[in-house]
Amino acid sequence: MTLMDVLVDFARTGRLGPLHCGMPLAEAETLLGPGRPHPAVLMKGPDVDGYPYAWGGLRLVVTRRAVSGVWITLRPGSAANLPPLVLPDAGEYEATVLREELTTALDNVGCHHEIDPVLTFDEQSSIRTRPADVCAVFSLPGRDEFVPHRDRHHLHDLHRHTA
Repeated sequence: MTLMDVLVDFARTGRLGPLHCGMPLAEAETLLGPGRPHPAVLMKGPDVDGYPYAWGGLRLVVTRRAVSGVWITLRPGSAANLPPLVLPDAGEYEATVLREELTTALDNVGCHHEIDPVLTFDEQSSIRTRPADVCAVFSLPGRDEFVPHRDRHHLHDLHRHTA
């Protein structure tokens, strides 16, 4: 399984392997090991809602101790930093994904996607997949992101959340 396989499957299904919105945080931690909670969770306690638990580039947003958001964050120009449950040997995969590469891969599996006008502005663009309602956010690389195509949009995060 490659990084692109993981991204396309998540965009198509809204699930990241066994991880999905609505599952109990305890079940996710059983699968992934203890996560690194956001500082607000450490300060206010585990019942504070809307803050992520992180496993490298994977974040799970939690509401009422259930997963309400699943996020993959990539840093173009570096290696993927995802837990083995999501992507075995993640460090071996380049985290640089061009917008055209992802949209072509989605087209190849018949995953409908459309521009998300709410998150498309200035130097950022976004698409939303159907029917899974996964959002991909692309932007031009930052100063500290060393990539060959600095004038093209790169994937920075792919996420799904419940209302």
